[in-house]
Amino acid sequence: MATISAALAISFLPSPTRFAVATTTSSSSRIKRAARFRCCSEPSSQEQQTSAAPPTPPRPPENPARASPSSLLGISTSAWSAGVAGLGFLETGYLTYLKLTGSEAFCPISGGGCGDVLDSDYSAVFGIPLPLVGLVAYGLVTALSLQENGTDLLPGLDDLDIQLTLLLIATSMATASAYFLYILSTKFVGVSCSYCMLSAFLSFTLLFIRVKDFGFERIQKFAGIQLAVAVIIALALTNSYSSATTQLKGTDDFVLEPYETEITTESSPFAISLARHLHSIGAKMYGAFWCSHCNEQKQMFGREATKILDYVECFPNGAGKGKKMTKECQAAGLEGFPTWFINGKVLSGDQELEVLAEASGFAAEGTEQSKEILPN
Repeated sequence: MATISAALAISFLPSPTRFAVATTTSSSSRIKRAARFRCCSEPSSQEQQTSAAPPTPPRPPENPARASPSSLLGISTSAWSAGVAGLGFLETGYLTYLKLTGSEAFCPISGGGCGDVLDSDYSAVFGIPLPLVGLVAYGLVTALSLQENGTDLLPGLDDLDIQLTLLLIATSMATASAYFLYILSTKFVGVSCSYCMLSAFLSFTLLFIRVKDFGFERIQKFAGIQLAVAVIIALALTNSYSSATTQLKGTDDFVLEPYETEITTESSPFAISLARHLHSIGAKMYGAFWCSHCNEQKQMFGREATKILDYVECFPNGAGKGKKMTKECQAAGLEGFPTWFINGKVLSGDQELEVLAEASGFAAEGTEQSKEILPN
């Protein structure tokens, strides 16, 4: 039995140990027990070499996904940015198609004036259709956002480059949207544009997402760059629209000949006195023959008083294709019709006679009844 135990032990020992045990098979039971112990507890020489080797580090994945810097409602800001920009891409794609094909825009709001805005001089920037500019901007934001989210669409850009680029693009789009909302509220009074409002909402949402991505403390380092970009965009748009005029819907296809609107009311003594006073101080009323508010203003003064007013027709040769506003009206920087210039003050829209009297410093004599406009 001792010989068998020794032989089994020798077969599982390293070479030096195996040699030592083979030459001492007649040794004491202590050595034999050690041989049996080593046989059960220690690996062979090949296993010892394997265990002695340092563990191989795990191989990193070939294309690790970038960690999102922040999230909103449990969704990464890059995913939000891609989704919002994707909606804008679809909207501007539809509007670009309408602009290039000359198709009629579908207005979700009944009676909306979507076509009035899309067919105006303000629908292009330096001759480039505005929807096409928006299409490129939204498409670039979508691609960069997907890249930030881990999709390799634009190789060679690191996370900081992508974040800063997205922030500046969102700043540009938000600035342009604010500028267009101002144009919409001043030069298209009473006209609703659902597509304009949707695009503005998407632009402001993108800016909020990018600011959230940077963090309010970190973004302070880039506030100067953002301000510079905003100023450049505003100046560029102002330069592009310096000679733009507000036209009626579809007037690019025909010419609207000028016509005179009949004044059906008689002038009260107060209206005649006010008209004379406005004429004496050089006050002017700028208007357009097709402007309904201009007609309402004339009706307030009546037939006699209207002839006394210094009224400036901004479209004396008609409106539409090939017809432009007069140089005097362009130089005045009008934002709508009618517009009053009284003692250095600018009053937009039709005004009550009392308001015009107060603005011009007119003190009327007589009773309140003298202010009434007598119908014909």
